[in-house]
Parts: sequence; structure tokens; C-alpha cells
Amino acid sequence: MTIGTLVITIAVVALLLTLAIGFTTRRINNWLVSFLQNFCGALFIFSGWVKAVDPLGTAFKMEQYFAEFESTFSGSWFSFLAPMFPWLAEYSIAFSVFMIVLEIVLGIMLLIGSARKFTAWAFLIIVVFFTFLTGFTFLTGYVPEGVNFFQFGQWGPYVETNMKVTDCGCFGDFIKLKPRISFYKDLFLLVPSILFVFTHKKMHQLFGAGGRTATVLISTAAITFYCFTNFMWGLPHTDFRPFKVDRNIRLEKTLETLAETNVDLEAYRMTNKATGEVVQLPTKEYLKQYKDYPKEEWDLEQIQSEPKVVLVRSADAPEGYAIPSAEGEPYEQELVAYLKERWGGLEGDTITRMIEPTKVSDFEATGPEGSDISEELLSNPNYSFMVIAYKLKAAGEEKVTEVLADTIYAVDTVAVEDTIKLVRRVDRVDKKQVEKTVYTWNQDYLAPWVAKVKPLAEAAEQAGYETFALTAFAGEDKLASFKAAAGGGYPFYTADDILLKTIVRSNPGVVLLKNGRVIQKWHHKRLPSFEEIKEKYIK
Repeated sequence: MTIGTLVITIAVVALLLTLAIGFTTRRINNWLVSFLQNFCGALFIFSGWVKAVDPLGTAFKMEQYFAEFESTFSGSWFSFLAPMFPWLAEYSIAFSVFMIVLEIVLGIMLLIGSARKFTAWAFLIIVVFFTFLTGFTFLTGYVPEGVNFFQFGQWGPYVETNMKVTDCGCFGDFIKLKPRISFYKDLFLLVPSILFVFTHKKMHQLFGAGGRTATVLISTAAITFYCFTNFMWGLPHTDFRPFKVDRNIRLEKTLETLAETNVDLEAYRMTNKATGEVVQLPTKEYLKQYKDYPKEEWDLEQIQSEPKVVLVRSADAPEGYAIPSAEGEPYEQELVAYLKERWGGLEGDTITRMIEPTKVSDFEATGPEGSDISEELLSNPNYSFMVIAYKLKAAGEEKVTEVLADTIYAVDTVAVEDTIKLVRRVDRVDKKQVEKTVYTWNQDYLAPWVAKVKPLAEAAEQAGYETFALTAFAGEDKLASFKAAAGGGYPFYTADDILLKTIVRSNPGVVLLKNGRVIQKWHHKRLPSFEEIKEKYIK
């Protein structure tokens, strides 16, 4: 779904609600105000719900913002505010749940007209807050590398890759909006939010005063409880991420890589270095006029099409279609079969689908001595258990110095009959000091590893299935210390922490894989025994 489709859908729902209220209750004082009530209320409820299914996702997004704010304020006149943001980041989950509940409840209050003056002002304040947030995100695109946001005189042309936070998370993982679109959306919402402040007495009201109050209180309690069920006691109720159940990580990664190589050069955008004038020409026109835009005076930018995959009907292909750009590749027909499964029945001689890159493209696991073992892990034709831990929570650490014996050997030449042999002997034993880090581990965090993950891994190994763990990049001392504390004999590999947070919203969490396909995922508090998993999922 696109933002345009979403807006039209919500507008239609709002119109139907307005007509229903107007013709059945006769409580409408102003048709435009009531329509905007229903539109904004429905939008806030939907926007809040797609985040309520995954509060940790919003919390992680807030951590990104807090880190960016700390960096931005540190290099400005407001540097005294910078230390506040790491502290706020520690409570990102609490802020996430509060903001989600507030957004949905405000939407409900708009729909029923509860506490009209308070609701109007609260809606304005939160829209202003969102506008500031999305505006900051969008405007960082004008801030070159090495320039602080508050150095306005050094801003340059808009470059999307300048932005540290690439999307605001307004609709969670359901729709990824570019910051510019999010900013314009919030600017649009400022109009009804200001209107509500001045016309709150004309807003419609449903039910009686007691009914409205009860609706708000019950909704607040229910939504808060629902948020907790989606991260504290289990995984998100609905998974919008690219690592959802039944997705094949290996093939999705191949698909995105293939799509990235299949783009068309559509136009050229030229920016005058002196005046800032921007000219954009289709490729054919630019090739005719390129001499009018010398590189000494103009910055040149290529405008490419969205990444895409093309399937062409082929009578010789086992699946009935082939991928021209992948002809002869061993994965081609496997990928076509997977696309037919994902897209449903395929019709037509040529099928073109736009493929947006996701975190699947970033799936990289680092093994011993820095080796990339991603393909090895994802190509296992058998079932395997992937334990995810985006952070190993240590209770403390300290540097200690150990004295180790360092044996020095000497080699003597010894004549034996008609031959000469080299004989190694101990010359001396020196003592050397080695500094290492000793970790102590949070027992609450360690408990599920020992009580649930370890028995699962042991039972899986006995049945012939592999178990491995992926955690954020850590030193050998830390990994060895945690493995000893957790008591697991399975290997630990490392990966990017944001990738791990995206795969499963649990620390630790367990993913059942087969040949790269996600069979099922579990929060550690809902992790079944191996026998239960085998009976239900291992065929």
C-alpha cells in the first residue's frame, strides 16, 4: 500500500462515518469539522495501531533520534542539552508505549468528540511535535557531512544520503515514508489541528458524557495491555518486517541484489554551483544539450529508475518464466518459483515488479577470523535454529592482569650415528603479564539462555539439527565469557545490531530456518520445547 492509497481509504471511511453520524444521530454541527474529526481520528488510530503491534520498533526508532539529537546538540550552542539524550534513550520503550497509546486514544477522542477543548489542543501539540521531528529529519538532507545542523550558512543542496535517520517511523514498518513525504503530511495535518482549536465547540459528540469517559478509559487500558503483549510477553501480533514467517532470507537477498543491478538511467539533474538553479532533463535530452552544462559550473546527478525484477515467459524454463539478467545462474528457477509463490499466479509474457531494498540486503554474519558465513548459514538444507541476541547484557566488567608462563625453547644439533637430528629443549620459562576483561552477567538476562535456549540446543543437536547464535559485534573475551555462563556448546557469530533487532523483537529470540526460509519465530518467554517444535514445525 502507498501513502496515496492509504489517505484515500481513510478519507472514504471518514466520509462514510460522517454521513452515518449525520443521518442517524443528527449530532453534526458543521459537516466539514465533523469530516476532519473522523479523518484525523481514523488516521491517528491506524497510525497508532501499526506501531502498537510492534512497540519495540518505535522504541528503536526513538533511540536513533536520541543518538542523532545528542550528536547534533553536542556541536552547537545548545551542547548543554546533549547529555540529556542518552538518558532519555534508556527509557525509549516507556516513551514508545506512551506515544502509541496517546496517538490511538486521541484518535478515539476525536471520533467521539470527548473533552473537545482538551482534545483539540492535545491534537495540535502532538502534530506540532511530529512536524518538528519529521522536519528535522527531512532538513538534515541539506546538511553536508562534517557540518552541524545549526550551521545554516553551510547547508548545501538536498542529498538524501545525508540523513542519519532515513524514515520517521510514522507508520511503523507498514509503510516506509521518505522524510520529505512525512514532513508534508504533518504540515497538512497542521491545518485541521489549528481549525479544531478555534472550532472545538462545533465538533460532534457521540454518546453521553459518561459513555465518552468510559470509552476513553477502557480504550487506554486495553491499548496499553495490547502494547505490552507485543514485546514484553511475546512477538508482534502482526509482522510487517522482511524477516516474517515464510519469507526466504537467502532468496530475498538474492532478489534485492538482482533488482539493484537492473535499473534504468531516466534523467540527469544539474545544479548550478553559483546560483543554485536546478535543471532536470530526460537522458536523451541531456545527451543533446550536455555541452550547455559544463562540470566546472554545474553539479551533475543521475536519476535512476526504481530497482526492478523482470520475468519473461519461456517455454524452455521449468517454471514457465526466466529472468533474462540471471540467465544461466543456478538460482534462477528457484527464484522464479519463489516469486510465483509470493506474487501468486503469474500472467503475461513479461512481468515487471519494483523491488525496494530492505534490511535483508544487509544480512551478513561474521564467523571466525572475520569470515563471512552468511551463505553457509542460509543455505543449510536441513532445519536449523538461529538464536538472536542484539545485545549481550553484562552486569559489569573489569580489567584484570594475569601472569602466564611463557616457555622459551632452544634447538640443539645432535649427531646420531650417521645422521644429524634437531632436538628441541626448554631453555627457560619466563613470566609475562596479560591484560584481559572479566565479565559478570545479568542473571535475569542469563536465565532464559540457561533454562530454555540451552535445553533446546542440546535436544536439537541430538536429533541432528544445528543451533547457532547471532549477536552484536563483540570481542572474543566477551563472547567466550558469555558462552561459558550460558552453558551452550553451539557457536556464536556476530552481525549488525540493527539487523538483529529487525529479525526478531526479542533478546534472546529464536528463529527456525530451513534453506534460508523462516519457518517460525519465538520470543524467549514463549519458546516451546524441542519436542513441541519438532511435532508442529519439523516435517
